[in-house]
Amino acid sequence: SDGRTNLKREAKAAALVARYGEAGFDYVGEDGHDVPVWARAREAYVVGSNAAIAARLEALGKPVHAIARRPRGARAVVKGVRAYQWAKNLLVFVPLLTAHVYLEPASLAASILAFIAFSLVASSVYLVNDLADLEDDRRHPTKRARPLASGELAIATAIVLLPVLLLAAAGIAALLPWTFGALLLVYVAANLAYSLALKRAALIDVFVLAGLYTLRILAGAAAIEVPVSQWLLAFSLFMFLSLALAKRYVEVANVAARDEERVGGRGYLASDGALLGMLGTASGYLSVLVFALYITSPQVVMLYSSPAVLWFAVPLLLYWISRVWFLAQRGAVHEDPLLFALHDPASYATGALILVLMVAAT
Repeated sequence: SDGRTNLKREAKAAALVARYGEAGFDYVGEDGHDVPVWARAREAYVVGSNAAIAARLEALGKPVHAIARRPRGARAVVKGVRAYQWAKNLLVFVPLLTAHVYLEPASLAASILAFIAFSLVASSVYLVNDLADLEDDRRHPTKRARPLASGELAIATAIVLLPVLLLAAAGIAALLPWTFGALLLVYVAANLAYSLALKRAALIDVFVLAGLYTLRILAGAAAIEVPVSQWLLAFSLFMFLSLALAKRYVEVANVAARDEERVGGRGYLASDGALLGMLGTASGYLSVLVFALYITSPQVVMLYSSPAVLWFAVPLLLYWISRVWFLAQRGAVHEDPLLFALHDPASYATGALILVLMVAAT
């Protein structure tokens, strides 16, 4: 179709015969509009099961091949909402730990509700993002396997899911302080802006990503109504900026390895890898510097009886951020470093040791 001629039914059949000759092509279709094309084709490939179409093709005497559709069940929905990404929303529990109120049932329950609300909202944003990125994802070597891009999840199903997820999140948010709901709205607005436009702006995209991760911590604090330390905010911004830069670094490195010029749907060139690496490692080390300065601050004695113990966490943090970038340079990190950490035994060991030090310092 070119805007004037709609290549459908007989018009499509005539165009294909003009190009390939009578019975000089095989044709894949799925409904009654394709019958005139199958009539001129050598062999017919039918997607899905339709008894009426099968009978019409049998009458034509054409060799028919059936292509079964993938089942679009609960598995496709779970993959489509990216339930595995919900692990990122565990960040809402950080204020629960840093404020030392994790043993209070009301605070724990509020944090769990905040986690569920953020997970539902995040899933709705992922659906919007995948709908907006369909063409780019279908051309991507790995993203083409996503449920929407591959056709495993129907577009109509995704559109129906969107308001359901958002309404469920709104209902949960109504049970928490209004400040949490306000931050959840900010998160949705920022995510939509990112999905529809900002992710295509180099550098702005990684700052937005870092802000979205930090926003989860702010929302977690709002849910249990505790103040957020400026030290925690500074640490989070630098750390998450480093991880966001690592995400882009890996994408750029993969593009360079395929001898392509630019990252599809992003504002980065294959030649940007070195600069992204320098910015990312510097940001990661700055986050550790903030943590070290926090240990020497007067505020630390309000929460820890033995703050000197926290110094042992500094080399652990330096090791972890260095290892992430070391493996990223080797091409051993997933395009999302946080998801890499969730499958990395060394990350779990480092996190467990830091948690032990925090408890010991209390």
